[in-house]
Amino acid sequence: MEPYYADDQVTLYLGDMREVLPALDLKADLVVADPPYAETSLAWDRWPDGWPTLAATVASSMWCFGSMRMFLDRRDQFDGWKLSQDIVGHDEDGQPVVGDVNVVWEKQNGSAFQNDRFKRVHEHALHWYQGAWRDQRHQTPRERVYDPSDKYERRNVTSGIDHTGKIGPHNHVRDGKRLLRSVLKVRNMHGRNIHPDEKPLGLLDPMIKYACPEGGLVVDPFAGSGSTLDAARQAGRRAVGIEAHEPYAEAAALRLSALVLT
Repeated sequence: MEPYYADDQVTLYLGDMREVLPALDLKADLVVADPPYAETSLAWDRWPDGWPTLAATVASSMWCFGSMRMFLDRRDQFDGWKLSQDIVGHDEDGQPVVGDVNVVWEKQNGSAFQNDRFKRVHEHALHWYQGAWRDQRHQTPRERVYDPSDKYERRNVTSGIDHTGKIGPHNHVRDGKRLLRSVLKVRNMHGRNIHPDEKPLGLLDPMIKYACPEGGLVVDPFAGSGSTLDAARQAGRRAVGIEAHEPYAEAAALRLSALVLT
């Protein structure tokens, strides 16, 4: 395959991912997918049947954007993927209590015009995996929080509440940071976007860092404006993208080339 764009960290291909991805014979650390949701009449908004199965041949870890309608309507196509889980305690019978890893992106405003339902100002990003959870990278980024009373200290604590189970005594370091929360408030790209469904870098960066090690490889089968490729490169990861529509591939290539230092 001849790349549409390439530099030391990023490669972009033009074509249908169902044809291009098998030809590349890649093994990656993470897939980041923002597929067409198939919820509008727009020409580009068409679901590519079978793409989750192809993604599984590339990596065992995947972030996928989508609405709950999309995931429910297409649930059979995610067969073989498991929605990732974290063990947070045990119930009264000693069974693990688990919670899905589901990032909710809260935008400052939505783009839908229906007036017969709640105004949707969010999108979901679900993390999927294959194989054993212990074999997946799941390193949650930490964010700085301001608390005038917060001092760097180490103390012995016992935490936990009844519905999640108790956590035994352990050392806890207060360093002014906390685990990044599951609702990410990031402004959307309306008015500044290359692609109509473009995702901001501030949303993609923590997702990539969570599931892909530094120097690892991220694959985006629906590259669009090149946001994921850009975010991966800025985070010190390598990236391969595929885009089916040449106008967007051209725009992504111009974006990526403009950011290369010469």
